[in-house]
Amino acid sequence: MTSPNEPAPHASPDAPDSAPELGALAAARIAVEILLGGGVQHVVLSPGSRSAPMAYALAEASAEGRVELLVRIDERAAGFTALGLALSTGSPVAVLTTSGTAVGNLLPAVMEANHAAVPLIVLSADRPEELRGTGANQTTIQPDLFGEQVRFAADIPAGSNPERAIQTGLSAATGAFPELPPGPVQLNLAFRDPLVPAPEEALPGAVERQRYRIGTEPLVMNLPPAADALPERRTVVLAGHDAGPVAEAFARAHNLPLLAEPSSNSRFGPNAVGPYRLLLEHFGPESDQPIERVVLFGRPTLSRPVAALLARADVQAALYQPVPVAWYEPGRRTELPLESLADLADFAGRGTAAWLDTWLLAGSAAQHALDGVLSAEAAATGPAVGSLVWKHTRGQLLLGSSNGIRDVDLAGLPAPDPAATVYANRGLAGIDGTISTATGIALGGRQETTVLLGDVTFLHDAGGLLLGAGEEEPQLRIVVLNDSGGAIFGLLEHGAVEEGGRYGDAVERLFGTPHSVDIAALAAAYGVGHSRVTTTAGLVEALAQPVSGRSIVEVRTDRHGLRALHSRIKDAVAAAVGGVLAR
Repeated sequence: MTSPNEPAPHASPDAPDSAPELGALAAARIAVEILLGGGVQHVVLSPGSRSAPMAYALAEASAEGRVELLVRIDERAAGFTALGLALSTGSPVAVLTTSGTAVGNLLPAVMEANHAAVPLIVLSADRPEELRGTGANQTTIQPDLFGEQVRFAADIPAGSNPERAIQTGLSAATGAFPELPPGPVQLNLAFRDPLVPAPEEALPGAVERQRYRIGTEPLVMNLPPAADALPERRTVVLAGHDAGPVAEAFARAHNLPLLAEPSSNSRFGPNAVGPYRLLLEHFGPESDQPIERVVLFGRPTLSRPVAALLARADVQAALYQPVPVAWYEPGRRTELPLESLADLADFAGRGTAAWLDTWLLAGSAAQHALDGVLSAEAAATGPAVGSLVWKHTRGQLLLGSSNGIRDVDLAGLPAPDPAATVYANRGLAGIDGTISTATGIALGGRQETTVLLGDVTFLHDAGGLLLGAGEEEPQLRIVVLNDSGGAIFGLLEHGAVEEGGRYGDAVERLFGTPHSVDIAALAAAYGVGHSRVTTTAGLVEALAQPVSGRSIVEVRTDRHGLRALHSRIKDAVAAAVGGVLAR
């Protein structure tokens, strides 16, 4: 097998000359049996003619209660719904499309699955060989369409037995091959007419599927205290995306401050520091207590202060990597990769009581100062919304890319114990497919789910709100921070360009992308409940309501004062932390 950064292996398992040609439905039934036997419990299907044999075979399996079949008319929504299902269940999930542009719509979900190591199985239906290159309707070059984004790709000819290719694809998707992390695969299934069942065939008698809920509750783990023989060091534990509870346990065992991103599922416990990114400059090389070492769990993606910390020449850093990962190429990062916690312990050492206390006191002062600035705002703001959603969410939480996850990272107070399992599409940190991903997470986890996202992210996947008649409705609360455009750009260099006035309204038009969409009307069109709030008190009241079916909580706010708000927060935190460190 190849690494995820090399071209995916291409297979064309031609049947032996002596083997009889399989009809389309017979081949599809074999494919479904292998998929279900390999752990696939959910399949998301988009309608189409060339994929009909697989659709009929899946309908038979669904009637027998052996698979959960979801239907989405939009292939991009289908791909991200499958991605969310795979995230929450930990099992491989398949998505089925017909031929042509339908397959191309899966590319964003496949790319995210690649970089996030999610076992997404693309079942792309195709024309038989004799129709390829002839101008036949909806025919294009589908084999290897996803290139290096997939772990394995197989072009399965019409009439052949797909068993071996599908078994190999399942193994590649679930990480069964050494040195190859889990990830997406493409199984390109060609079918020859007839594509429908014979007249004498019919669905089997319906059997109610026994549904299982995968345990997705937040996890806590414990490690033995660090050995006294370990040297005392000014080390910090940095928990990036998907770090898991091991990062919190390691920090606690080694008496070290924990700097955890929201989607790390490590942002809790006695050592966690909330507004850590505003503290890093106070522990720089010119400070009285400079950071000496960093131990990194997971993937750090959110803030420039963290990137600056990892780039410091005076700081040694190690990355805990017990299994292959998909988010970077070997040799391309500067951290020392370590496979065992014992080696990581030797590298990190242990923290003194004074080192940890300094961080905790500074973090408490910073949190108090930040909360003071936010409470002085009459209207709801992004950081205040992030803080409240973080505090009140139970079950599962999906944080959209852009400002939402950064607001939680800044203002979300770490709790003694984790309250929700947190997800985020941080593989490529795109804003596409967020509603669909949340839907898949909610359906897969079978518990109440909240998603926090901005209005641009919401509008990008508004089609993900569409559920066909008879489709299962998730228990999903959608919190939309609606500031009528892309607020994140105002916090980047583009905000300074806009303030300078040198480009007129270009920044607002090209980056702010203002709009006047009526989200309430949009919600009504899709049959989703809607409420609108403008204050933190109103948001608290909305979040206190039980999650039943789908609902949208629209938080109206103004993004044009956001840059100034962040400046006030930074100044208040700097003054408070400076007072603590000067004692």
